[in-house]
Amino acid sequence: MKKHIVVVGGGFAGINLIRSLGNHPDFHVTLVDQNNYHFFPPLIYQVATSFIQASNITYPFRKYIANYENVFFHMGNMIQVHREDNFIETDTGNLHFDYLVIAMGTETNFFGMENVKRCSLPMKNIEEALYLRNHLLLTLEEAARNKDIHLSGKLQNIVIAGGGPTGVELAGMLAEMGRYIAEKEYPEIKLNLSHIYLIDALPTLLSPMSKKAQKTAYDTLTKLGVRILLNVSVKDFINNEVILSNGKTIETETLIWASGVIGREVPGLPDSSIGRGRRLNVDAFNKVEGVENIFAIGDICLQLSDHNFPKGHPQLAQVAIQQAKNLGRNFLRINENKPLKQFTYDDKGSMAIISKFNAVVDLPKFSFKGFFAWLTWLFIHVLPLVSFRSKIRLAIDWFIVFINNNPSIRLILYPKKDTNKK
Repeated sequence: MKKHIVVVGGGFAGINLIRSLGNHPDFHVTLVDQNNYHFFPPLIYQVATSFIQASNITYPFRKYIANYENVFFHMGNMIQVHREDNFIETDTGNLHFDYLVIAMGTETNFFGMENVKRCSLPMKNIEEALYLRNHLLLTLEEAARNKDIHLSGKLQNIVIAGGGPTGVELAGMLAEMGRYIAEKEYPEIKLNLSHIYLIDALPTLLSPMSKKAQKTAYDTLTKLGVRILLNVSVKDFINNEVILSNGKTIETETLIWASGVIGREVPGLPDSSIGRGRRLNVDAFNKVEGVENIFAIGDICLQLSDHNFPKGHPQLAQVAIQQAKNLGRNFLRINENKPLKQFTYDDKGSMAIISKFNAVVDLPKFSFKGFFAWLTWLFIHVLPLVSFRSKIRLAIDWFIVFINNNPSIRLILYPKKDTNKK
């Protein structure tokens, strides 16, 4: 009898696990996801800023698994794990399993601030990125029509909460858009009223990276006109005013939230399985603690057994990919009654792009910045894309935009409901 492995989540972890088990005669694999496509989160901010098309970083699951005879797709949102009866409940049906792999990733953490949750603009998925793109473009159009200087300044102010790679990359992209595009295409707007604020509660930007990377990011963004506020956090967002922890306020209609994530809820697991940041506690083999046949990989899992990362692994794509491959090999070992191999993360470094032709790269033994780092960033971010066609299309689009400094996809697109249909 084939063992049924249910994989919940089609991100880096889920996709690479499927690749490891694809066409294996002893396994029947079902991928469960609320979307029908895989997407590449590190480039989602470029979708939000009209730099690239959403299709450049997305790929349909069914097309991806078409070459695997033992892999199937179930579109649905997991509601609960029924661990004693070995099935999961989704909003589109139930699925029984021999092994369950949870690779659902994380969601935006608003730290209990309801106004921020309701009124800010997160950027965790494609839908949110497209909504943010529309919001930015619509706000520019409103600012272009507005004759009130005070209101025009408020419309142009952009506040980014979070000084990690996403916040830094987004701030640099928006600053350059103002320099290369807004000056030419929005002559009605008084750009001297426009300000981009990058806020972080920590004393540095890019806190997990090297001091060289941190200084480069700070200096480059400052030259681009970004106002960087460190050692301060957002406490509320009321009536289009961002309230800061130091008591100051910033008037804006655009608060972009890139200030933290929390593990997605997995109802049905024991409390002992839930760790810090709502991540799932796992052992050295990525088995969820407190259960027998349930595993977790990627950003949602918290593994404290790796001696090089006693506080848990960073929530990076490389961790998810390596965990997925190791777990795939361990499923083969389970099938062959062989000892399992513990997971140990091979840290390949981290990087962030700051502006055109300028990035920072931290490798395990040295760091570098500038144009070569920028080329390295481009290369590394093309490689993980699922399809060869996506890699070529993205490379071509990047080349064209970097040459002319003017992406042509700044379209305000949103679906309209047909009121005649019932």
